[in-house]
Amino acid sequence: MILKAMSFNEFQDCKALLDMLDDDGYVRKYKFFIEKKFEEMIDWFLKVKLEINTRPLPAYAENNRKVSLLDLYLAVKREGCHRRVTGNHMWAVISKYMGLDYNDVELMRLMYAMYLDVLVYYYKIKSTQQVAAEKEINEDVGDKRRTRSMEMDEGTSVQSCAERGGATDEHYAFFARNDWYGLKRLKQRKKFDFKRAENAVNEANDSVLKHSRKGN
Repeated sequence: MILKAMSFNEFQDCKALLDMLDDDGYVRKYKFFIEKKFEEMIDWFLKVKLEINTRPLPAYAENNRKVSLLDLYLAVKREGCHRRVTGNHMWAVISKYMGLDYNDVELMRLMYAMYLDVLVYYYKIKSTQQVAAEKEINEDVGDKRRTRSMEMDEGTSVQSCAERGGATDEHYAFFARNDWYGLKRLKQRKKFDFKRAENAVNEANDSVLKHSRKGN
């Protein structure tokens, strides 16, 4: 199981565990293991990331009652966020969900602030950064695809023009100007008549021979 092998060496590891908690079915199935990892994560975050060593784990309420920080995190998350719970005076609801008394309302708010508030703040920042990075990557990929598509369309157009130009009846190897006027002059040219040239050469040779005999 990935959960058992998970360790915390950077905040990205914390984010990976918090991402898992979006799956309610997964949380219900593996809550025993998740709860242990959740406390390990908080311990690492407080001591290593924040360098705070004065907050004991596990956390306890009065009468030595253990407080599940995982349940506290999930309860506040379900209601929206710390600010919404505080603004709507819902800490009594959170306390009841946790199986605690009304007298523990202020303790729940305090524990969330001590153990979870900064962690959640970091998590939201990292999640926002990831979404922004993925969006930027997708936009870059889209731009590259559009560029390739335009290049392919342009190449297809050029090839099509070249094929249409090569479909003419007469082909001239020395035609170099790739414009309308050059093409017009090309079409006005006549195909070279090799037979006529041969006859002209023979006539010239005969004429030379005749004049040569007269001179002798």
